[in-house]
Amino acid sequence: MNINAIVTLIAVCLFCTTASCSKSEKITKEQTKSNRTVVIGLIPEQNLFRQIDRYEPLAAYLSEKTGTQVNLTIFTQYGNSIDNFGSGGLDGAFLGSFTYALAHTKLGVHALARPESPNGKSTYHGLIFVRKDSGIRACRDMQGKRFAFVDRATTAGFFFPMIYFHRCGINYRAYFKESYFAGTHEDAIEDVLSKKADIGAAKNTIFDLLAQSDKRIGTELSVLARSFEVPDNALAMRADFDESLQEKFKSTLLNMHQDPEGIKVLKIFGAARFIETTDADYEPIYRAAREIKLNLATYDFRNNR
Repeated sequence: MNINAIVTLIAVCLFCTTASCSKSEKITKEQTKSNRTVVIGLIPEQNLFRQIDRYEPLAAYLSEKTGTQVNLTIFTQYGNSIDNFGSGGLDGAFLGSFTYALAHTKLGVHALARPESPNGKSTYHGLIFVRKDSGIRACRDMQGKRFAFVDRATTAGFFFPMIYFHRCGINYRAYFKESYFAGTHEDAIEDVLSKKADIGAAKNTIFDLLAQSDKRIGTELSVLARSFEVPDNALAMRADFDESLQEKFKSTLLNMHQDPEGIKVLKIFGAARFIETTDADYEPIYRAAREIKLNLATYDFRNNR
């Protein structure tokens, strides 16, 4: 990890500690004794500070409504969430579709609810994109180029490209001059913009969000391929999580759009409401895995292989 990443992580930890301290001052000693701590993980989808800004109000709301102390932890890699579920230190996490399918298959993790955007969308899709001046228009033009993935446990940032390559008959390890994991969807997009990479993959929601503030994305990048739709990042809980408490979390999420305080939190989160989510919603992931003969139970999701 480079020095900038270390400084960022330290800053986030200090931010979280400060936020937790300010909240704890409002909790009486009697409440603290009765509260249970629930650890919720976040995958490194965006800049760490943006993740905190979006999820911290939701964590505070869940803490208040469920009578628990919800602590957030942000992982440096997507697969860390699976490792932490396995080690027993993680109670739940907001997971992308492929990460969820892996966690469910390997550990029995199950989904509760996912956000629905103000325009009624509760799904996302993957994008493969290039610079408009790259001369890349199809699979055949990619040979010898540089590809920026996100993470081996991402849907849009790796799983979808694997399906795309399979259908093109490409062995990406031999086909590209270089391929690497950028770490976040933001970084994969930025790497193509800055010409560090020729081709990139990312989820459309992050791509569209960044395009609102960076006009270069719309004017300099071209989308070559789009994947099928998959469920947006859902809150999933470990297999042995307390059932009554699980129902409290699920009910709180599903009903917060009817609560004035909840509506304010949803606005910060960028959602209109949360909707119920089950394992059946991930059938597109399971079907695609079967198509490319990917065994989710034995799949190595770590980036350093």
